[in-house]
Amino acid sequence: MPFSDQIAPLRFEALAERIADATPAQVEIALSRERPGPGDLAALVSPAAVPSLQIIKERAGAITTQRFGRVVNLYAPLYLSNRCTNHCAYCGFTSGSDIERSDLSVEEAVENASILVEEGFRHVLLVTGEDPGRYGVDDIEKVVTAIGGMFHSISIEVFPMTADDYARLERAGVDGLTLYQETYDPGCYASMHPAGPKRDFAGRLEAVERGGGAGFRTLGIGALLGLAPWRCEAVAIAAHALHLSRRFWRSRIAVSFPRIVPAGRGFDPPCPVMDDEFVHMMAALRLVLPDAEFVVSTREPAALRDRLVGLAVTRMSAGSKTAPGAYVTRGAGEQFCVVDDRTPAEVADMLVRQGYDPVWKDFDRTLRG
Repeated sequence: MPFSDQIAPLRFEALAERIADATPAQVEIALSRERPGPGDLAALVSPAAVPSLQIIKERAGAITTQRFGRVVNLYAPLYLSNRCTNHCAYCGFTSGSDIERSDLSVEEAVENASILVEEGFRHVLLVTGEDPGRYGVDDIEKVVTAIGGMFHSISIEVFPMTADDYARLERAGVDGLTLYQETYDPGCYASMHPAGPKRDFAGRLEAVERGGGAGFRTLGIGALLGLAPWRCEAVAIAAHALHLSRRFWRSRIAVSFPRIVPAGRGFDPPCPVMDDEFVHMMAALRLVLPDAEFVVSTREPAALRDRLVGLAVTRMSAGSKTAPGAYVTRGAGEQFCVVDDRTPAEVADMLVRQGYDPVWKDFDRTLRG
């Protein structure tokens, strides 16, 4: 059964009530378990858990160290195109905005990739808007083929694809797929995506499973925090991650935690997430998802990213540019504003100062079957 058929029973309104009604006794029961289950998460993210947040954070940090050691993987996004046919209320790429639209040629992609290699990166995330008619599978495959010898791991964060197209890119050398649901609340999802192919809520969920069927080594999911109540999103994310881990047990599950930041549209998130809430969400999810990669991007301020080291994060971007070609030229038409603008070397130095090893690659292409 696809996850799109399982999410309906969550009913965000009822879930919000269950979270609000959670008691300190339920939090204590959840924390008494060696490994809290998904049924405990509503209590662990509830207001009743706030007095126990220090205990939750300590447990999360211990689990992360036990499972992943004292290392943080570093990666960089490489934006190939900012063309998009969707009408998303929150995104800088949304169709109809007056940003400068551009695509990278293969040669330009290689030039930008070369900068990332010089900075130390061996893991790159290829990003596009969602306009496959203007920048599609053929274009992405050409870039993957051209830069394949430069990186040990190539992931994609692009438009939903067919099973055949995902399999085609996996054969070309892509080993990771990231596809955010944006929000798991169907009602909120509909209001935030009034037009365009992205309006298909179930279709977006099912695309991740098509990627799992293609054999990607990593499947990345997440919600855009600020659209719907974060506590409800946390429960839905956990359910989705556990579903994927059971169905695609050979793949590693990665959970990202992007918060809405300005993108020149003046969009005010209806459910803003404060820093302490952000930490609470990530720590509580670590107790339920001990083996998942937790990813945080340069959307977050440096001070907060530094705090997350040792808590739950296992992978972070550094030195990011969010417009096509921006590693070589000024770049225009960015998706969102980068908040942590430290160089990759500065981020690596921060990790070392905290007693962690910055890992520029965690996989070697020679290991692919």
